[in-house]
Amino acid sequence: MKAITYTRYGPPEVLQIIDIAKPTPKDNEVLIKIHATTVTAGDWRMRKAEPFLARIYNGLLKPTKINILGFEIAGEVEAIGKDVKQFRPGDQVFASCGIGFGGYAEYKCLPEDGEIAMKPINVSFEEAAAVPIGGNTALRFLREAKLKSGQRILINGASGSVGTYAVQLAKHFGAEVTGVCSTTNVELVKSLGADKVIDYTKEDFTKNPRTYDVIFDTVGKTSFVRCKSLLKENGIYLAGSAGLLEEIQAVWTSRIGNKKLISGTANPSQADLLFLKELIEAGSLKPVIDRSYGFEQIPEAHGYVESFRKKGNVVVTI
Repeated sequence: MKAITYTRYGPPEVLQIIDIAKPTPKDNEVLIKIHATTVTAGDWRMRKAEPFLARIYNGLLKPTKINILGFEIAGEVEAIGKDVKQFRPGDQVFASCGIGFGGYAEYKCLPEDGEIAMKPINVSFEEAAAVPIGGNTALRFLREAKLKSGQRILINGASGSVGTYAVQLAKHFGAEVTGVCSTTNVELVKSLGADKVIDYTKEDFTKNPRTYDVIFDTVGKTSFVRCKSLLKENGIYLAGSAGLLEEIQAVWTSRIGNKKLISGTANPSQADLLFLKELIEAGSLKPVIDRSYGFEQIPEAHGYVESFRKKGNVVVTI
């Protein structure tokens, strides 16, 4: 099968197409013929080894653990292991590959009890592939905040992959949503249901006296310290793109004070994917696709995503 691999850290050009052996599913695995994948920030950061901690995970001088990137996929089950009960050949599915990556290939094996579910019937493979990471990340953080109907939430980075899902999910939970984005994306964020949109090129939301029950920074462009005064009593700051400082502050605020910071990473589950699937099929949630690329254009797609200009998701058709 064809796969896109990399053997050294660096720019998008380090990604190369090669032929490798087609995988065989283990007893508890399904073999998925991949029809679509995506390019996420996690993909290009791993390719570039940025931050440096990526080298601790994947090899100090060169990638040794993961050579095929690709976080999320959608496709068709081609074969199953003898113990698989949930899926059958021909099933259309979408899934997260998890920290093992592997989506930049024609086939991928995943355990049936992993982060995999039947694809929503009313979206394409490309749209379905764009759901597992952004959708689950938004869902996980909003659940951590226990967002309730009638509460106010501000979502910074509302036009990004996580942000577009966060706006829609927050509205589904009954919150009053304020989105923050650039001028070119204001109408998009409004169309997703935001009650108010702040154009950060014209207004600094941290200087606005309006307060919120929850502030969700999906892009790591602000901080708990800058936003603390905007939180109501018992307010929660969600650091969707947390660094070491935020991780330390999360532990600290969990023990003292009445305003909390929550950080960490999402761990998609089959149950979460099924929840998102139901919302998509009900018309309450939709993936936002910015650009679509062909398989051989993945390096070009990496360059675009790394430019920080994308809105929603960038998908790849295989």
